[in-house]
Amino acid sequence: MHVTAPATPRELFDLWASVHPKDLPPPALVRHPLVEARLRRLPQVAPDLFQVEEVGRSVEGRSLHLVRFGGGPRHILLWSQMHGDEPTATTALLDLFEYIRLHGEHPRVRQLLSAFTLHALPMLNPDGAERFQRRNAQGIDINRDALALQTPEGRTLKAVRDRLQPSLGFNLHNQSWRTAVGGTGRPASISLLAPPFDAARNDNPGRVLAKKVCAVIRDALEPLAPGQLGRYDDSFEVRAFGDNLGRWGTPTVLIETGPWPSPEPDEPLLRLNFVALVSALEALASGAVEHADVGRYDSLPLNDSKGMLHLVIRGAHVFGEAGDAFVADVGVAATQAVRPVGGTPSVVLVGTVEELGDLRVYGAVEEVDGTGLTVVPLPAGGAKEGDSLPLPRRGERTLQVGLPAELMLLRPGAPGGPYRVERIVRYGR
Repeated sequence: MHVTAPATPRELFDLWASVHPKDLPPPALVRHPLVEARLRRLPQVAPDLFQVEEVGRSVEGRSLHLVRFGGGPRHILLWSQMHGDEPTATTALLDLFEYIRLHGEHPRVRQLLSAFTLHALPMLNPDGAERFQRRNAQGIDINRDALALQTPEGRTLKAVRDRLQPSLGFNLHNQSWRTAVGGTGRPASISLLAPPFDAARNDNPGRVLAKKVCAVIRDALEPLAPGQLGRYDDSFEVRAFGDNLGRWGTPTVLIETGPWPSPEPDEPLLRLNFVALVSALEALASGAVEHADVGRYDSLPLNDSKGMLHLVIRGAHVFGEAGDAFVADVGVAATQAVRPVGGTPSVVLVGTVEELGDLRVYGAVEEVDGTGLTVVPLPAGGAKEGDSLPLPRRGERTLQVGLPAELMLLRPGAPGGPYRVERIVRYGR
């Protein structure tokens, strides 16, 4: 049988722009009606490629759809957004469908579709997505419901797995923006895991396959995000779907999307997800995955779950609750949230002062040299860069962990004179 060479990661990275639907909003604003409409459209525009089946309903009655494509003897299951505020992979799956639709006659895609039947369940938690919250409408974490099965979404995923008996699953998530790669201070933009199926974290053929798939993904992404790939904690979680699917006979690959060091992180993270999924699937279809080096998975640096901040101001003067001013680093943690802006839902960065003191062990998306500057909370009346202001009164210049990240960086003028506002730091609440 002729085996088609897989696409290079750079080819896929560049190809993403031509398959990503231009009319999609940012991932955090993608909601169930849009996903449902896109999925229902697939068999209309490409009936020879896609079948779509409603396989369940959420707590609040939103439909859960399974997309099927390919006709091969082995089955692969992919699902996204079982946590409602982890949206990147739902859009990445929509991108994957467009890739299949637009390039269905390419030898690489035909090879994939003849080797496997693929099943994708985008947005497993549409009620949580509607609220942009982790848990479902019952208040349950679906990913901790694999055994109790108290959520209709969890029961749907279990039923789909039991019916299909897939040989591999892809469990697609987002992780905290505070996650760094090991002790490097670099953002863990993508973290991988071949979850264990028992507390001893033993290997069997299925888990070895998952590790090899992770190795393929590492080799594909490392040139595109050097130093930004990590390995998720592999402690056995008896309630989790990934761990239990392994026990039930379906090994899984966990892909966690994390922070990206730029003001606009969505596009590069979507590109990385697209490259990861297509590279993994093509390696499985061609058989190249069998030659992957498991050591490339085992040597991935472990995640540092608190090693990353969004902003660190280095070496500024700060006033605490008591005492004189002291020199410290100020660390801001941030996360995406959906807030009404002018009556329209918008994605905003919500930030708080998370760390204060010697922060040399932390990495940051942005670092600011605060030498010679004084950091104080932004006054209620606001200010703008270039303003000349007196140093705020004692109670109004106190900086504390937990405050909203609304700050001024002040440069002193002549002794006893006003300060100049060098920079305003303002995150959402």
